[in-house]
Amino acid sequence: MHIIPSFDLMDGRLVRLRQGDFDQRTEYPDDPLQLARELESAGIRRLHIVDIDGAREGRPVNLNILEQIAAHTRLEIDYGGGLRSIPALRQVWDAGAAMFSVGSVAVMAPDEFRAWVERFGADRFLVGADVRDRMVAVHGWVQQTTLDLFEFISRLEKLGVHQVSVTDIARDGELAGPAIALYREIIAAFPSIQLVASGGISNVPDLEELQALGCAGAIVGKAFFEGKIPIQYFKVHTKT
Repeated sequence: MHIIPSFDLMDGRLVRLRQGDFDQRTEYPDDPLQLARELESAGIRRLHIVDIDGAREGRPVNLNILEQIAAHTRLEIDYGGGLRSIPALRQVWDAGAAMFSVGSVAVMAPDEFRAWVERFGADRFLVGADVRDRMVAVHGWVQQTTLDLFEFISRLEKLGVHQVSVTDIARDGELAGPAIALYREIIAAFPSIQLVASGGISNVPDLEELQALGCAGAIVGKAFFEGKIPIQYFKVHTKT
């Protein structure tokens, strides 16, 4: 299982938002490039970058940080935030991203998303599903849809998309533990899907439980930045 640290960026700085609320943010002093290098040295192979400014402005904003990390590490980076058009995807690709992390467009504009998949290939997408009571939410969790999570995953599977991250909104940033029961259902229903767990991961036992469950990856944010999952853990437990 890949452990995938999440770099959430605002104004070029690493932050964490509580429940996606821009007014409830914690800033961390780490330099993104230096921290990325330390993670790579510890054995990390993948990095999840969320361009929060980009999500608000509707276009990628923190491309300079993506370029720096891509140029000075060998990390496989998936990048999301502000990806609303093919030109935006091309910008991110040219800046060094290996994958596109998308959510709302795949839910609300399926025909457009299909065109993206046809243009870049299904394996270039990590599709995020943010869920509340098994229903998918979009646009930073503000808009609740009536789309059932399992129906959405089935739609993605038919497109050939196999990497899906699922975030239980109620758990994100709360260190309340991952949505184990939900993930177990997803893995049983969609054995071909590479499920990436996200939200609520609070400690090393959570990671070990997700690995035993069969998750392909786990995105870690707050627990890593607050030292609950030490960087030393990655040195001996990261898949290479």
